[in-house]
Amino acid sequence: MIRLLCFLVLISCSRLEQLLPPEAAGSDSTISVLLVGNSLTYTNNLPELIKKEALLFGVEIRTEMLALPNYAIPDHLSDGKLQRLIKKGDFDFVVAQQGPSSQADGRQMLLDTAPVLDELCKKHGARLAYFMVWPSRQYYQTFDGVITNYTAAAKSVNAILCPVGVQWKEVTDTGDFSYYGLDGFHPSQKGSELAAKIIWESIHPNN
Repeated sequence: MIRLLCFLVLISCSRLEQLLPPEAAGSDSTISVLLVGNSLTYTNNLPELIKKEALLFGVEIRTEMLALPNYAIPDHLSDGKLQRLIKKGDFDFVVAQQGPSSQADGRQMLLDTAPVLDELCKKHGARLAYFMVWPSRQYYQTFDGVITNYTAAAKSVNAILCPVGVQWKEVTDTGDFSYYGLDGFHPSQKGSELAAKIIWESIHPNN
């Protein structure tokens, strides 16, 4: 009789858990994202914009940002804080960017650090993604190099590519420069909103 009662209780609990929403059933469905970069990430608080984009699809995400002026990915790796953050194992995605990187030195930085960053992410349960940026209006002619080099870095380690620069260029090629801020390099609010939309669609393609 006791065994039968225990069995019935287990069945009842199982059915109740199926009826409850994920958070009530005890599972943590929140997606966590670390954004690593420089002023192109912290201008207009890109992490908060990504949160808002996710909420449009009913998804709650947690974000953290490690972004400093004029920093490239090697600078973050040299400091060591990036490694400490990832090693905590708190992130599902690490979204990285540096400057436009259209020239040979920028390309080499992306390619040299890609395997290091990717291995670090995989070891601690995260997926690496690259936030493809854009050149300043002054060096707009280098845009194809930005696209090529970020794409190459992502492909080299099978990372996620967030092709913000591709859509940015499609619009600016028409003569609409509204994605640029007043300084002709940092994003306007509209530009950051575009970046947030594409990053979210890239890391969560089933929304």
